[in-house]
Amino acid sequence: MNSITSPFLASGTGAGPAAGTGAPILCVDRVGKVFGAHRVLEDVSFQMRTGEVIAIIGPSGSGKSTLLRCINQLEPPTEGSVTIDDVTIHAGQAPSHRELVTLRRRIGMVFQSFNLFPHLSVLRNVSLAQERTMGRSRKEADERSLELLERVGLANKASQFPVRCSGGQQQRIAIARALALEPEIMLFDEPTSALDPELGLEVLAVMKELATSGMTMIVVTHEMHFAESVSDRVIVMADGRVLEEGESEEVMRRPKTERAARFLSAVRDR
Repeated sequence: MNSITSPFLASGTGAGPAAGTGAPILCVDRVGKVFGAHRVLEDVSFQMRTGEVIAIIGPSGSGKSTLLRCINQLEPPTEGSVTIDDVTIHAGQAPSHRELVTLRRRIGMVFQSFNLFPHLSVLRNVSLAQERTMGRSRKEADERSLELLERVGLANKASQFPVRCSGGQQQRIAIARALALEPEIMLFDEPTSALDPELGLEVLAVMKELATSGMTMIVVTHEMHFAESVSDRVIVMADGRVLEEGESEEVMRRPKTERAARFLSAVRDR
């Protein structure tokens, strides 16, 4: 398998490759997901290349979060396949533990809830997974964690416990923890939805910096300004299907389908 690298984590200028260059790093092919008698996703396909930022928008219940969970195999797809670089997992295929660990190292994920360990310090929250999945010593992991906490503006919180941090700070810690495993792609599942607007801005600022530095990102979001101004492409979903996909400004300002136009009109008029 290819070595795992991240433009954000590389040394040097910090500038990543031009968005959308090279062969696809991710291919989602005709993915479907059914829970019992309820179909959540149907025939979802798209590709992305290194350095791209894709925003996924749409009404609640449209399958956006489930799609992210299918990409990193937290929810196995019922139909279709997901390919990361040279690894393809088909629906119905049970990946081995080793394949899942490799896949999830390549794909970092930040959830709506922060999922931090309350009994561990901020530093240990960021370091622990590095020790267990990457084989880093505690010293090496802590050094890397401090670098990343500095990058998200929270090095001064390293010795504190998560409960002493605001919601926005906890989400930034969760971002640092995901980045510590050096993923090729970062998935964000509505990372500001549990935060008030001011704290959400802290998180969006970190995400914008990641995008600017070349991190490959898929962001499920209700933040329409972020979708239009930061992402390279926007995917609009409803009822488990992709309604539209295209360059951000084109989709956001000139939607081609009536359903997408109604959704965008509604969220802009709030």
